[in-house]
Amino acid sequence: MNYLRNPSAALLCFICLAATAFAQDGRPDFNRSSDYDVQHYVLRVSFEREKKKVNGDTSIRLKPLKDGFRRVTLDSVGILYTSVTIEPAGSPLNYKLQAGGIVVDLDRAYSAGENVELRFRYSATPKKGVYFIAEQKAEDGLPARSPQIWTQGEADEARHWFPSFDFPSDKATVEQFITANAGEKVIGNGVLADKTPNANGTVTHHFKMDVPFSTYLVSFVVGDYALIDEKYREIPLGYYVYPGSEYIVPKAFGRTKDMIRAFEELTKIDYPFPKYDQTIVAVFAFGGMENITATTMSDRDIFLVNTPLFEATVEDLVSHELAHSWFGNMVTCKNWAELWLNEGFATFMEAAFREKKYGRQSYLLKIMSDAEQFLASDAVNDGRHGLFNRNAGNVSALFDVPYTTYNKGGAVIHTLREEIGDDAFWRGVNLYLTRNKWGNVESSDLRLAMEEASGKKLDWFFDQWVYGIGSPKISIKPVYNNRSKALTLEVTQTQKMEKFAPSVYRIPLEIEIPIGSSTQIEKIELTKRTEIFKFKLTGKPGKLIIDRKEKVPIKTVKVSPLSEGK
Repeated sequence: MNYLRNPSAALLCFICLAATAFAQDGRPDFNRSSDYDVQHYVLRVSFEREKKKVNGDTSIRLKPLKDGFRRVTLDSVGILYTSVTIEPAGSPLNYKLQAGGIVVDLDRAYSAGENVELRFRYSATPKKGVYFIAEQKAEDGLPARSPQIWTQGEADEARHWFPSFDFPSDKATVEQFITANAGEKVIGNGVLADKTPNANGTVTHHFKMDVPFSTYLVSFVVGDYALIDEKYREIPLGYYVYPGSEYIVPKAFGRTKDMIRAFEELTKIDYPFPKYDQTIVAVFAFGGMENITATTMSDRDIFLVNTPLFEATVEDLVSHELAHSWFGNMVTCKNWAELWLNEGFATFMEAAFREKKYGRQSYLLKIMSDAEQFLASDAVNDGRHGLFNRNAGNVSALFDVPYTTYNKGGAVIHTLREEIGDDAFWRGVNLYLTRNKWGNVESSDLRLAMEEASGKKLDWFFDQWVYGIGSPKISIKPVYNNRSKALTLEVTQTQKMEKFAPSVYRIPLEIEIPIGSSTQIEKIELTKRTEIFKFKLTGKPGKLIIDRKEKVPIKTVKVSPLSEGK
């Protein structure tokens, strides 16, 4: 997901809620336990548009994880059920609604590994999850649009329109049967297997997705669209825009094939899905959402490409959502505290595409911009958290202070790349993705892959950059002795001593010391709160340059004026 509605979106305040379960190392354990594993969803939906109502018919096939399995609890909010049955017999089951869920009593006890298939018939007028958007005339630089119906699942909105295990750790294959008016376009996850006209003038679109994925990525869009399509190798690429605005496709989406190629070359993993659609919608709360094979984009953000100032922003948005195909969709965070593994990598891959397309300087400008936005946000927000988000128990606030999860995440991945070197880093990325393909991950999975690829222990790196909050603040006091031609640097880490914040960061720094027309380069590594470094020079130094190559962009450095000692 891209969290900004537009490039000038303001910082939001964060509401935190402490978790109650803790892992052995003292970090909260946000993993969600279950006594079953969903294998497959079949979602059948139609609409009563005037009432903003969804009529649903969902089948769920699951397998118990233990013997004596007699009861199923699913996430469900605001759904009115007319029947719950066991299939294929069709026999009715007893059920009860509870806050946030539905509890179903099965017809008998099932053993671990048996298939259990349930069918739910229901209706809902969802406050979240499915959005009914009214027709709108052309305004504010946007073309006219027809009525739309679209979904938004992240983080936990799927439960508002179909019963499910609505948490990222449970992945299942999905079929969708979406009934819409004749002439409307319907965009869903996976391959369009069939279109069936109905007697009442509607058409049912059948989509199939044969690789497992998390419920928050389930998606459909219904509306009047023009389709511009092309292929990358044999992969269909679809761009769904409002009729009359087809001109926007090459401007906004024209580098999609270049991005796929770049990400394949960098990760050494081919695009993992059977198609890739990008669809614009109205009144979308985010810049974009990486629904699997069917990304949803804010129309306002996409049409910003008409303003030269925002062309690069739109390109970053498109590459960010595409990057989720590898980081987030194929390999998915196991719980919401680990969301940075999705969003930090997608943000980093924006810069990685820039590097492939435009060169190193463009890459570094993006990394530095991300670092600066994080530092500005972190200085003013109360609800601070690390990349591992200890406040993730409050799912509704996951995106309230996004600059940590996204911007710091991307910049830290850059720092990791600089720490272990290019070759080891990209080997580690490939290992991380390959080892966890179609699965769920935690930060420790990334660490283990990078350690194996580099041969280095990286627990210290993850402790300070992933599990710690804040950033290092460095004060440097240079003193030059003209008689001995020695430069002494007193380096102090001045970041606030607070809970979960490292009192001392381990930081490699390269220092450029101008001396006349030449430059002396010295490399140091900070490992203490205050340290003294001495260097022999050939003459009086000029203004010091710290970390010109921005190997560690998330930092604040203050260098005092040079003083002379005896």
